[in-house]
Amino acid sequence: MGDSLITVIAIFLAAILMFIFPLMSVSERNDDIAQLSVQTATAEFVDNVSTTGKMTYENYNRFTQTLAATGNYYDVELEIKRLDENPSKKSAWGSSDRIGENLYYSEYTTQVIDQLDKDGSIKLKQGDMVSVQVKNKNRTIAQMLRSFFYSISGSDAYQIAASHSRVVTANAH
Repeated sequence: MGDSLITVIAIFLAAILMFIFPLMSVSERNDDIAQLSVQTATAEFVDNVSTTGKMTYENYNRFTQTLAATGNYYDVELEIKRLDENPSKKSAWGSSDRIGENLYYSEYTTQVIDQLDKDGSIKLKQGDMVSVQVKNKNRTIAQMLRSFFYSISGSDAYQIAASHSRVVTANAH
């Protein structure tokens, strides 16, 4: 009786070592690859918008398709801070040769998407700021395995995320 119990436990442990841990390792590696792909795509998208001064529907669509190619669903948050120059007022504080102050107003994801759908592109000017944040919405296999084995709970936890911001360096044509 004692030998058969030890044999059953040994078979169970062998099954865990042979199947579960390699599965966890492969799923973690897939998440790492997806993380790198999302970071690269986000940086390329923001850098392209910054250097051209224009965000087009085609570029945004290509960006979202690159994200979808990882096999996950993402929450993409866009923010454009537009430079609102007010050169008519003298600044009470600051240097005497500076006229007015630069203020920014923000446009967020829904406004940006609506404008892209309506006009096909958004033209920016030098000094505007573009910011993109990406987080996965679905639970990856690695997240499910980790929560099963380590009893980690919480639906807000995301595994794959990237953010990139940049100041626009060129006026759109």
